[in-house]
Amino acid sequence: MENHFCYAEYLDNGGVKLFTVVCLPEREGKFPTVIQRTPYVDADENAADDEIIEKKHNDFKPWLDAGYAVVFQHCRGRGKSGGDCIPYIYEREDGLFFQDWVRKQSFYNGEIFLRGGSYTSSVHFVTAPFADDIKGAVLEVQDCERYNGIYRNGFFKIALHGGWYVGMYKAKSHLKKNYTPESFNILPLSDFSKTVFGESSEDLDETFRHPDKNDPFWSTHAGGVESRGAIKHADIPILLVTGFYDIYTGGVFDMWNALDDSTKAKSALAVHPFDHGCNGKGQPIDFEGGNLTETFGHYSIKWCDHVRKGTKAPFEPGKVTYFKLFGEGWRCDAFNDAEKKITVPLGEGEVSYVYDPDDPAVFKGGLSQNFGGNAWQDDHSDRRDVISVFSPVFTEDVFVKGKMTARLKVASDCPDTCFYVRVNLCKPEGVYGLRDDITQLSNFDADYTPGDRIGISFSFDEHAFVIKKGERLRIDISSSAFPLFVRHTNNRGLFSEQTAARKALNTVVLSDSLLELPVK
Repeated sequence: MENHFCYAEYLDNGGVKLFTVVCLPEREGKFPTVIQRTPYVDADENAADDEIIEKKHNDFKPWLDAGYAVVFQHCRGRGKSGGDCIPYIYEREDGLFFQDWVRKQSFYNGEIFLRGGSYTSSVHFVTAPFADDIKGAVLEVQDCERYNGIYRNGFFKIALHGGWYVGMYKAKSHLKKNYTPESFNILPLSDFSKTVFGESSEDLDETFRHPDKNDPFWSTHAGGVESRGAIKHADIPILLVTGFYDIYTGGVFDMWNALDDSTKAKSALAVHPFDHGCNGKGQPIDFEGGNLTETFGHYSIKWCDHVRKGTKAPFEPGKVTYFKLFGEGWRCDAFNDAEKKITVPLGEGEVSYVYDPDDPAVFKGGLSQNFGGNAWQDDHSDRRDVISVFSPVFTEDVFVKGKMTARLKVASDCPDTCFYVRVNLCKPEGVYGLRDDITQLSNFDADYTPGDRIGISFSFDEHAFVIKKGERLRIDISSSAFPLFVRHTNNRGLFSEQTAARKALNTVVLSDSLLELPVK
């Protein structure tokens, strides 16, 4: 018989009231406690407390039935919590305050488990180093390295941080936001917040000033220093989850690979074949069995039970459980680097094109860098600024596993410009996006002389897929990727201070360019 007991509290953190729902397996007793915090509760802003309590009770029934208390909080400035939402800025102080409050409650048994996905994992990362009573965690689809969510090789991610930040910023203040994705074409981009919000966002403005990953800014509070390396030495069992078309695939693999031996031995990584939401229905191919919940059940509860009771873990500790696309489905191993590589030449001769920042090339699907997951790719033959190169047809099945890389020999008539590479798999039903990467000449030669030919490199996030006999790859090369990355103005210097853009004549020496595939 159901004896669950749920109620709401408004926790006062320095005058800011944070709406919190407590759900207990029983009215009396002490329980292991799962804590969650989220900003994605705007629909609850005007709802009655009782209505929200009932909804959360229904959401958490499986946890309550398993004997866990769940404490759920609306982040500052969202839902029924007071204050202003400025992404990341208040999460450490609010998160530590929240944990301390839980420890003082009569239902707390001395065990806290962290649970979150995407930003709701970030709110836990920033509370590191974790206290001794935090016994385990399920942290999904999020990278603890703040830079990686905002930039790629110095390019601001419009389709990840950009649009998301605009929606998050002071969401309850109902500011009139004069925004479309094209707003990121404002020159100089340092005027963005004043133009879009009607006021300066010190946080965003400062971020625009620091596109270099090695800049000291990324070791400050605003740059996410508290979350950097948050779990590296946590020494607790952590279940990490990502997807091969998540927005943080590479970063989650980086976190996994950086774990110390003790933490990794008791932790696990699960990688599904879909997007940020593990949503096969919205992807080009809904791989049968690829949905984690459908295949592994309540894996979060099973993980916490494994930690507490020694029951069988849903994913093998110390290893990576991943979905092999176009292969036999789920596999489990150490996901070590492949020992063999196949080199795919990108052609003969060279090709030049005009890159116009005012007419950027458009690509579908954010793949593993931006929102949008995967999509069937367009034929770009109508654009002279997109070069499509095809590999030879594969004469046997090839299992590609790990990080693909590419090298281009390029030149430009401008002091700086960029190049974008997207790798696709040509299947009978369409062209299926695999990976993309973007970089600029100044990353390889800060004093580049127009006309010089230089080598530049690309490194693509981890993947695991099969190229079937008779299929081939299509490699798209361009100098823009709208609406994914901010456009390059073809000028040297800080991108956010550029006041004008110009056209570039860019050249790719195909005969000195290649793609490398790690194969098993």
